[in-house]
Amino acid sequence: MGFRRRSRRRGLIAGAAIGAAAAHRGGGNDAPPEEQYEAAPPAPAPASDMDQLQQLADLHASGALTDEEFAAAKAKILGG
Repeated sequence: MGFRRRSRRRGLIAGAAIGAAAAHRGGGNDAPPEEQYEAAPPAPAPASDMDQLQQLADLHASGALTDEEFAAAKAKILGG
């Protein structure tokens, strides 16, 4: 039975060495790492000027923005 154990142990050690060498080389994957993952979803489209103005108006109406803050943000959106 001693021979079987030694043989088995050698096989495990050899397998571990081969696995480590494969991992060190990259595991044989042909695809670059960035292609292994799904692409990120596209960023949402920027809100239109009208949508932004509506959000500002809602914030102003709720009292979250002062008159001055509302006017400054509106001017920034409208480009003037």
